[in-house]
Amino acid sequence: MERFINLTVSVLTQGLIYSILTYGVYITYKILDFPDLTVDGSFPLGAAVTAVLLDKGIDPWIVLLIAIAAGAASGLMTGIIHVKFKVRDLLAGIITMTALFSINLQIAGSNYSVARTTPTIFTGFPATVLLGTAPLPVKKLVIFFIIALAIKLLLDLYFRTKAGLLLIASGDNEMFVTSLAVDTGKAKIMGIVISDALVALCGALVCQEQRSFSATMGTGQMVFALAAVIIGLTLFKKAGSVKGTTCALAGSVVYKACIQLAILFGLPANLLKLVTAVLFLGILIIGKSREERNA
Repeated sequence: MERFINLTVSVLTQGLIYSILTYGVYITYKILDFPDLTVDGSFPLGAAVTAVLLDKGIDPWIVLLIAIAAGAASGLMTGIIHVKFKVRDLLAGIITMTALFSINLQIAGSNYSVARTTPTIFTGFPATVLLGTAPLPVKKLVIFFIIALAIKLLLDLYFRTKAGLLLIASGDNEMFVTSLAVDTGKAKIMGIVISDALVALCGALVCQEQRSFSATMGTGQMVFALAAVIIGLTLFKKAGSVKGTTCALAGSVVYKACIQLAILFGLPANLLKLVTAVLFLGILIIGKSREERNA
């Protein structure tokens, strides 16, 4: 029973933390129809900034804000390359991702470990006040739940504002929005900025949880997030009232549960990326076949 509880807490914790990454990819993939490969660079960017700043004694909550700003800057770079310089979306993301790999190495090297005595959002204020002497796994679960829920609600509110509706319209029908004499380029850039800011925030949170950074930790994050988004959208396809952010959150938890089950049944850790790719391909094939049957 205890093992089951620990496994459930672990799955929920990982699902919640990576839901923030999934929110970001949901914006570019589902709303803007923009394949933003910047993700594989902005995720470790948030982690690199976090590792170095934590080691310098900066407050962990302020570090998260700085990581968000760094991620937003990377998204801005991709947006400008695509919108202002007319570079194709896929290539714009690849260019920024490639540049970020070198930038991340300059910030934190290939690997960076944060000392166990360094305060994080789980060991400092307000966690110590609100959660007291609760076990660390419980603190992580509660804090990630609050952060994931807060971001979901903020995104839902944003999508109901004029700027948010313009962002959605730009992805649905760019020609129509242009015919209204509205600049869709600015909306695209804003969407990419928000997306990569969230991705970098996820990287920062992962770094604070694991107390480490690796230059390769962003590899495959785009594939994971896309799979999580598609899983969520598939699960709630017939429930039209379910918000996209809810689908992204649910998809992230379900995906992490699938990976955890695979490990539980003896899957070697070095095959996780292969399983991720196969699972993603399977989801795409199933989704495509369903669309053809319903057509």
